[in-house]
Amino acid sequence: MTTPAPPVSLARPPLPLSVASFISSFDRFAVSPMLVLIADDLGVSLSAAVAAASGYYLAYGLTQPLWGLLSDRLGRVRVMRWALFGAAVAGAVSALMPVLATLVLARVVTGACFGAVIPTSLTYVGDTVRAEVRQRALTDLMAAAALGTALATGLGGVVAGLVDWRVAFTVPAVFALICAVALRALPEPPRPEGEGRGVGGYLGAVLRQRWALLVFALAFTEGAIMLGAMPFLAPALQHTGLAAAVAGLAITAYGLGLWVFAKLVKHLSGRWPVPLLMVVGGAQLCVGFAIVTVNVSVPSVAVTALLLGGGWSFLHSSLQTWATSVVPEARGTTIAFFACSLFVGSAVASWAAGPLAEDGRYGLLFGLAALAAVPLTAVAALSRRRYGALRPAGPEPQPE
Repeated sequence: MTTPAPPVSLARPPLPLSVASFISSFDRFAVSPMLVLIADDLGVSLSAAVAAASGYYLAYGLTQPLWGLLSDRLGRVRVMRWALFGAAVAGAVSALMPVLATLVLARVVTGACFGAVIPTSLTYVGDTVRAEVRQRALTDLMAAAALGTALATGLGGVVAGLVDWRVAFTVPAVFALICAVALRALPEPPRPEGEGRGVGGYLGAVLRQRWALLVFALAFTEGAIMLGAMPFLAPALQHTGLAAAVAGLAITAYGLGLWVFAKLVKHLSGRWPVPLLMVVGGAQLCVGFAIVTVNVSVPSVAVTALLLGGGWSFLHSSLQTWATSVVPEARGTTIAFFACSLFVGSAVASWAAGPLAEDGRYGLLFGLAALAAVPLTAVAALSRRRYGALRPAGPEPQPE
C-alpha cells in the first residue's frame, strides 16, 4: 500500500510527471503533420484520415470528468499509472493498424488514456507542493508540455516523412510505458475524506452557475477555432507540394511561441487587466489565421504558428484562470467540464473542416477561423470585465 505524502516544498515537479506531460503533449500534436501521409498509405481521403485526429481529441476531452472523479476516488498516481499503461498499449496498436477504421479506434483509446496525464499531474502538484512555491512547479510542468508540443509539430513530420508515420506513434508508446513504471516510486498524496456532497451535488453547483456555463461555451469555441483549425496548417503546406518533414518544421514555431509568450503572460499577469490579456490573445489568433488565409507558405505558416502560440498563452490562460474562480466550491468539476468543452469543440471543428481540406479550400477554412476569433474575443473580454465588476472584492486567484 502506498504511503500518503505530506505537502512538500519543491521548486520543480517530480521528473516522471514532467516527462509524462511532455509525452502526452507530443502524442497529441504529432498526428497533425502526418495526416496526408496516413491518408496516402492507407488509401483513404484526407477528410477520412482526419478522423484519426478528431477522434483522439474527442476522447481526450470527453474523458476529463471521468479521470477527475477516478483520481479523487482512487488516487492521483494510481490513475496516471494505469492511464499510461493503457496509452502505451493503444499507441503500440496504433502503429500496427493496417486500415483506417482500426487505426481510428486505437487513436480514440490512446487519446482517452493520455487525457488523464496533464490534468492529474497538475492536481498532484497542487496536492503536494506548498502554495508559496506551487506556481513555480506548475509553470515548469506546463513548460514540459509546451516543449512536447514544439517537438511533436516538428519531429512528427520529420520522422513520418523520412522513416514512417507509424514510428511517430511507437515512440510515445514506449515512453508512456517507461513513465508508468517510473511513477511507481512516486508517493501518493493524501486524499480528503468526503464532505457530504456527492457527485450530483458538485454537478448541480456547477450547472446552476451561469458564469460557468458561459466559460464552458467560450472554451468550446476557443477549442473549435484554435485546436480545430491548427492541425490543418501542415496539410495546407503539403497541399502546395512540400514534404511532411518541412511542413512539420514550419509549425514548430507554435510550441516555441507557446514557450516564450507563456513567460511574458506570467510577467504581465496582475499588471494588465484580464480583459486586455484576452484581447491581445484573440488578436493574435485573428491575425495569425488571416495571414494563412491570404497566402500559405513556409514563412507565413511559421508566423501564424508563432502567433497561435501567443494567442493560446494570452487567451487560454485567462479563460483557464477564470474557470478556477467561477465555482470555487466545485473547482475540480468545473475544470473537468472546462477541459471537456475545449476538446469537444476541437473535435467537432476538425471533423467539420475535413471536407474543406479535402477540396484544398484552406483559404476558406482559415478565413472562417480568423472571423470566428473576433466575436470569441469580444464576448470573452466584455463578459470577463462584467464578471470582474460584479464579483466580490478580493484577490484574483492565481493561474493554475
